[in-house]
Amino acid sequence: MHQIVLITAYMDYDYNTGRKKLSLPEYGRNVQKMVDYMLSIENREERNRAARALISIMGNLNPQMREYGDFKHKLWDHLAIMADFKLDIDSPYILPTEAILTEKPMQVPYPKHNIRFRHYGYMLEQMIETAIKVEDPVKREGMVRVIANHMKKAYLTWNRESVTDEVIFNDLKELSGNRLEVSGDLKLSETREILNQNRRKKHPRKNKQNYQQQ
Repeated sequence: MHQIVLITAYMDYDYNTGRKKLSLPEYGRNVQKMVDYMLSIENREERNRAARALISIMGNLNPQMREYGDFKHKLWDHLAIMADFKLDIDSPYILPTEAILTEKPMQVPYPKHNIRFRHYGYMLEQMIETAIKVEDPVKREGMVRVIANHMKKAYLTWNRESVTDEVIFNDLKELSGNRLEVSGDLKLSETREILNQNRRKKHPRKNKQNYQQQ
């Protein structure tokens, strides 16, 4: 009964130029008119019934919201927003206020680190510091191998030209303060292989199509 009253209330046709801006356009202007009509109901119990009917209508208009566990809470929040935060009803949830929604979020401090080689990143410097503290020479050599290969991949991600292993070894030596040594027989991944891996990661769908055509 209340849904019929809400739908038929104040539905006169008018032009867009004379209409007020919608708070939540996804619900449409007819729902906004129902909200405005609900606010004009003086009897509190009647206003509560009208609000519950509106929530049902809003839920039917946005069935995708049912995927969220708290979709009913969201609907009541949306109703409060469309009512310009002037709702005087018995809501099952604490309704939001305009101050809460317009409050600016706290600024998250951006971490500032003095990175010598930005294309390698801060985490790699942390990995180097960890490797330096490793006393077992076998484990340290294994970590150096992993770090050096990671450095080459990072280098080719930002600098898409060929890079020699000597350049990577010199950078590792500088970043470690001459505290990490690279064995003379260490061979890093081939540049062509790394570039192909980077391309496959950047265009996974295209690679899948090429694979299916083979």
